Amino acid sequence: MTPGSICVLGGSGFVGTHLCAALARAGWQITVPTRDPARARHLGPLPSLKLVAADIHDQRQLAALCTGQRAVINLIGILNERGHNGRGFEKVHVELVRRLIEACRRARVDRLLHVSALNADAGLGPSHYLRSKGRGERVIRDESGPDLQWTIFQPSVIFGPGDDFTNRFARLLRAIPLALPLARPGARLAPVWVGDVVAAVQHGLADESTAGECYELCGPDRMTLQEIVCRVRDRLRLARAVIGMPDLAARLQATICDFVPGKPFSTDNYRSLTVDSVCKVNGLARLGIRPQPLNAVLPKYLI
Repeated sequence: MTPGSICVLGGSGFVGTHLCAALARAGWQITVPTRDPARARHLGPLPSLKLVAADIHDQRQLAALCTGQRAVINLIGILNERGHNGRGFEKVHVELVRRLIEACRRARVDRLLHVSALNADAGLGPSHYLRSKGRGERVIRDESGPDLQWTIFQPSVIFGPGDDFTNRFARLLRAIPLALPLARPGARLAPVWVGDVVAAVQHGLADESTAGECYELCGPDRMTLQEIVCRVRDRLRLARAVIGMPDLAARLQATICDFVPGKPFSTDNYRSLTVDSVCKVNGLARLGIRPQPLNAVLPKYLI
């Protein structure tokens, strides 16, 4: 697909910011909807990008955003909801996807690229997050029809400048003296660089053979959560112990944090960490992308 008009839902977020910059360099005319354009003003320097004040959960506004677009990319996702019953996840990860497919089909959009999550599973996911992500994928497969060509990406935890993963642990390590208690320290992850995720999405746009495919995206390192946090600590040259918590204590911590404003950690987060976030088949290799290790990128932005 040659560059044209594209709409990026979630374009002002962490991954979206990096993706929009890459799309602009490639010659795409980008539309990014946002409820608060002031919070997305960091995208202003991109000359081919237009910010549109819109509520993407409104079907009419979503239809208008899709009209005239050659492709749509959906990056929208939440890690926590305000309540505890999964309704917030359902609204964002399933209902929005269904509305988006309807809008794309009515507007005759050719391509839909959807960033989901590794371990997304509508039936067996241990958390509301993973089950709702799986249901969203199922909606795409079942309801897109023959004319809307879709591609799904399932990344492990994504790191890079502006992330809310390594940077969150960096803030905690700086703020907490002596020792950082860590839930699920043995959870295995394959952190993937945001630049590799962006490259995968761009490849999906350029290569029609990716239509109807799902790509797991992982970095080259399989690490425990404790190993990752220790690398962040060592990069910051902080004298902190990282102490793994037993599951009983971690569940208690998550329950308490469920009621803390902003939910820095939640029961749903804890449940997501009970399954290893590592690829069975790394889609980056399938796409011809050589993934960057954490150690090669971390020194470039974490100081």
